[in-house]
Amino acid sequence: MSQRFRITRSFQEQAEEQVITLEECKQYFASKPDFEYAASFTVKGPDSTMTIDGDFFMWSYGDAKIPFRHYMGDLYVAVSNEAVVPKMVEVASDLHADLTEG
Repeated sequence: MSQRFRITRSFQEQAEEQVITLEECKQYFASKPDFEYAASFTVKGPDSTMTIDGDFFMWSYGDAKIPFRHYMGDLYVAVSNEAVVPKMVEVASDLHADLTEG
């Protein structure tokens, strides 16, 4: 089981823009060669496949694709691999945002 984290500006009273916009994410992640945008994310299990529509920025880490999902002004990412933690911190820092569990 993995933990889910939220990258958000909602705790920042002084922030000009508390919401992380989709357009801001598209511009930011376009500058990162190890990320690509996807309009859906597919999870394959042993007996079924599930596709989730949304705005995903897929981070390539070796053979793995790890989704950073933009949803309602925040980014969400599950830490299923320890390598995600420094990348998540980097993204939050670059976007002038905070990290919180949830």
